[in-house]
Amino acid sequence: MAASFYYWSDCVDFQDMEAMWREPEVSTEWLDAGETKGSKVHLSRDPDGEPYLTQTEMKAVADIIVRRHFDSQMHPDMICAIAELETEWLVRDLGYRAYEVEGNPENLYRPFVSVYFGAAYLKWLLNFEEKVRSEEFIVRAYNGGPIKATHKSTLSYWKRYLSVKESLPSRWSVGPSVNIACSSTASAVPATQNTGADYIYWDSKASPEDMQEMWSHSEVAKEWTKSGEKRGKVRFSHDGNKRPYLSRVEIKAVADIIRSKHFSTRGVKPSVLCALAEMVSMRFVNGAGPRTGLMGIDYSTAFWLYMELGYRAYRVDSVDDMTKPFVSMYFGAAYLAWLSEYEGRERTPQFVVPAYLSGPKNVNHQETGPLWLKFEQALSCYEDIKRDPGNCTIL
Repeated sequence: MAASFYYWSDCVDFQDMEAMWREPEVSTEWLDAGETKGSKVHLSRDPDGEPYLTQTEMKAVADIIVRRHFDSQMHPDMICAIAELETEWLVRDLGYRAYEVEGNPENLYRPFVSVYFGAAYLKWLLNFEEKVRSEEFIVRAYNGGPIKATHKSTLSYWKRYLSVKESLPSRWSVGPSVNIACSSTASAVPATQNTGADYIYWDSKASPEDMQEMWSHSEVAKEWTKSGEKRGKVRFSHDGNKRPYLSRVEIKAVADIIRSKHFSTRGVKPSVLCALAEMVSMRFVNGAGPRTGLMGIDYSTAFWLYMELGYRAYRVDSVDDMTKPFVSMYFGAAYLAWLSEYEGRERTPQFVVPAYLSGPKNVNHQETGPLWLKFEQALSCYEDIKRDPGNCTIL
């Protein structure tokens, strides 16, 4: 039976309570609700009278636990999105004893205790069998155990997790997952909180006209307004290493704008551009690994598309231009359109996608199965697709 708590002080010690009051978003929420520092703070309750944590409170607890005990090795957004815990063996076998639960299982109903052991389990899964694991593996293993991390029984849990994580408040700055599957953005620190980081701004990477298009996009305007961005000074989200990246809302908007303005007659689908960006750059502004920019298009390819094929909506004067989201997306779409008619033949998606990722000369249909499945996985983040490849039209 769950323990019954009425006030925060019933389930949180003095040190943790002080830490909560030091969180700006929490103190603002509590003061707005009529709570007073130094007095007992009421737990929120649902219509059935059951106590619960607000999203702001949950995020604060996760942030505090990560800072104290996990040295930023865990993503607070992952912790916030997961509700179920498996904890007993973490104490017995792995030595996680910052909070005592042996002989007193009711402590597991205390927010800081519960989050602590949830994070400990996630950290263990992160390097399961001494291999660095993807976000999808960790979440699905959390639900069904490591053996079922790739079993169909845990797939629905993964999808629900993604949906929950997308609904978390503000744009947090931990960065996109290294897994190409539907990774959303979340953070150890809200984008609206000044941590001393040197932010890179959208306005330095996009023209005033493109910024106006972004502000005119309803979902972008909603996201930016919610995270406290101002016209003329919109920050990119940043990961723990201060690398700027685009949220899924932002990248979808850029793809929509580029397609509607420059490729409306070519049939290039925004969802395909987004899926390719997930695979080649993980949505990082400067790219990932050897690939440059959001779409992984290098300067020489863009310059060839500009000079030889007449794609001149955006100038490319230097390599730095390829780190501008609209420029990279534009030339990525141009390259995709060119590949769709490579050597004068109408090409199938099963040719175009591997050709984009590896070059048209390197396409081997017998070896592209896993690559195609990864593409479908990334594509499913942006649209519902049919499993029959013959019906998966991308161009």
